Amino acid sequence: MDYPVTPAVRLLRERKVEFAPHLYAYEERGGTRHSAAALGVDEHAVVKTLVMETEARKPLVVLMHGDREVSTKNLARAIGAKSVQPCDPQTAQKHTGYMVGGTSPLGTRARLPVYAERTIFELPKIYVNGGKRGFLVAIEPSVLRELLSVEEVEVAIK
Repeated sequence: MDYPVTPAVRLLRERKVEFAPHLYAYEERGGTRHSAAALGVDEHAVVKTLVMETEARKPLVVLMHGDREVSTKNLARAIGAKSVQPCDPQTAQKHTGYMVGGTSPLGTRARLPVYAERTIFELPKIYVNGGKRGFLVAIEPSVLRELLSVEEVEVAIK
């Protein structure tokens, strides 16, 4: 299968991490519901990469189940910030090197603090963005701990 070689893929290969590439037709504003349906997988296992920032404009990454939202209030409390809000697309791209809709938590331009919803690690397999729109990689959740300094949080809203 021919798939893009992104910074995320390079990192996975470099660290000899097993992953399965999955391409699908990207849909503007389709989100994880679209990608999960396209791949025939549970949206709960599709993990979205959200680039946010604190009131002090410190960028961070939040990894969340596709079928859940992030409580920014609970996240701010968990990380000791006054507030947290999503970055605008240009700022997110500047920090990660990825286009919005194709943001991978792996191989980001800057090393950003990563906060992951605790229950992600209970899944046998997750699908994270591979660094390009319409491209997910299936990995074991433990890979996130191996490759990123992940802090677990409980900030999901159903």
